[in-house]
Amino acid sequence: MTERSFRIVVIFLLVLNTFLVGALAGGGLTWIRKTQARAGMMPLAGEQLPSAQRKALRAALNEARKDERQIILEAQQAKVDAASILGQPTLDKEALSAALARARDADITLRAKLEQRAVDFAAGLSYDERRALAESLVRRSMPKAAAKK
Repeated sequence: MTERSFRIVVIFLLVLNTFLVGALAGGGLTWIRKTQARAGMMPLAGEQLPSAQRKALRAALNEARKDERQIILEAQQAKVDAASILGQPTLDKEALSAALARARDADITLRAKLEQRAVDFAAGLSYDERRALAESLVRRSMPKAAAKK
């Protein structure tokens, strides 16, 4: 191996190792951030349920969201309208209030339908499963401690 080819191989390996170290460091940092974010996440309702029931609850709520897609779109459009009104040179308070009211009404309607789907789901659970669901709801509604700096 000539000196020139040896230098090329060494430079190639240094570049390759630099990228590998960067990839490992980036992957490790991403993993650490995800782990920390999960630790600070609010617990999901139903996390205490058995795996099959937890999946069934999520599926029921996702199905309800799909069924109510039109309401979701109405709420999003009302929020876009409100943002558009806010961005105009002169503020039309009545139009802004009406757009926000439409968004609020759609959000409330959607929430009521999702809650009804959860009630229907809970009606099919055993007593122990309902207790587990109640515990996770209580845990979810508990206020978080203030973050310390």
